[in-house]
Amino acid sequence: MKRIALAFGVAALAALPAQAQVELAKKYNCLACHSVDKKVVGPAYKDVAAKYRNDKTAEAKLIEKVKKGGSGVWGQIPMPPNSSVPDADVKKLVDWVLSLK
Repeated sequence: MKRIALAFGVAALAALPAQAQVELAKKYNCLACHSVDKKVVGPAYKDVAAKYRNDKTAEAKLIEKVKKGGSGVWGQIPMPPNSSVPDADVKKLVDWVLSLK
């Protein structure tokens, strides 16, 4: 019984950082256009992670894309700039997206 409780406790702790990033994405309205696992207006975050999985420059590219906006990579609908989002929060969000499987 203790092993089961410990396993659930470890799983709950592992989910905390992801939940914090989801809350950050909600705070900055990212989830109005994106979802973790399905295309909304923009691509699913898991699709972004898959596309950039082997790109060593992905973090810098995506941070710039979030801050400045852009279009053409995922279709015709542009992503608006998010210049008011603090750099530290953009980095947290991008790192989280790139960590998704």
